[in-house]
Amino acid sequence: MNIRQYLDSTYLKTADQAGLSEAENTHIVEKAIEEAIAEQFKLIMIRPDKVSLAKKRISDAKSNLLIGTVIDFPEGKSSLEEKLAEAKLAINNGADDLDFVCNYKAFKNGEIDLVKNEILECTRLGLSNNKVVKWIIEVAALNDKEIIQLSALIKNIIIQNFEEEDYSSVFVKSSTGFYKTENNLPNGATISTIIMMLENASPLPVKAAGGVRSYDEAIKMVELGVKRIGTSNAKAIANGETSENQY
Repeated sequence: MNIRQYLDSTYLKTADQAGLSEAENTHIVEKAIEEAIAEQFKLIMIRPDKVSLAKKRISDAKSNLLIGTVIDFPEGKSSLEEKLAEAKLAINNGADDLDFVCNYKAFKNGEIDLVKNEILECTRLGLSNNKVVKWIIEVAALNDKEIIQLSALIKNIIIQNFEEEDYSSVFVKSSTGFYKTENNLPNGATISTIIMMLENASPLPVKAAGGVRSYDEAIKMVELGVKRIGTSNAKAIANGETSENQY
């Protein structure tokens, strides 16, 4: 198995979050892009304002590395119009994958029509531009029943509104990696949450993001059935090592 082709190498901290200057943070992004090119990972996942930078670096290197970015990150509570505007800009800048944060708070509050509409319209925008769309449901913010219900909701919207050939381009994704949990509980993918997502999102693919820190954990996720793994530990995983990094 070529585990590298499952890995979305990820760096999503802003300069403020990293405690760095803008120049220092951009340098880390540049290094992450270069590493992803050299290691032949599937994709580099970065903030929207760094997509153009990645596009140029990848083009210069004549690499097949894909570019992913996050939309309405990390809380997912912006309006549909704001989500669409951010996604359109990312598309114009050269992003291949659009990882939308689902408005999981609205879902928890019973605002189902709002959630359905954003899933439909944002997915339609992505697919019409030949992009892969991923819906981050933020499993650490949901109980088991909600994980099952939201995974199934996304699946049903896609099945009802799009063609079967589109299914493989719409993922259900576990986590942002930025959700603050109590008592140091996991805020990313766990075996139990991924199983629930796989059982209820199928035939849509699942991306395990957050918490995968070793080659063995990555292999286990692939064996369960995930098609992508989002991680800031991509090189360590590819080299058969274990990282202490939590995402």
